[in-house]
Amino acid sequence: MNQAIQFPDREEWRTDVNAVVFPAMVHGMQLTCAISGEIMASRFGGDTPEQWLEIFQQHRWDLEEEAEALIQAQQEDAQGWVWLL
Repeated sequence: MNQAIQFPDREEWRTDVNAVVFPAMVHGMQLTCAISGEIMASRFGGDTPEQWLEIFQQHRWDLEEEAEALIQAQQEDAQGWVWLL
């Protein structure tokens, strides 16, 4: 993992965006990463936000690695979020 990008264990379900949202620290600045419930369900299964949070935790390393690659490729949306697809 690139030491300039760190992922604190502070994921949460955000109903307003229907996604598991988790922070990334990039050179000391916080960036928001997210993966929608729909994508979680299609990739890993699960039917509820509680299940998707648990699944996120089980697949944390792979998802963080994917987010890291998107951050390095500067794939932020207009709000500055990185969405895993």
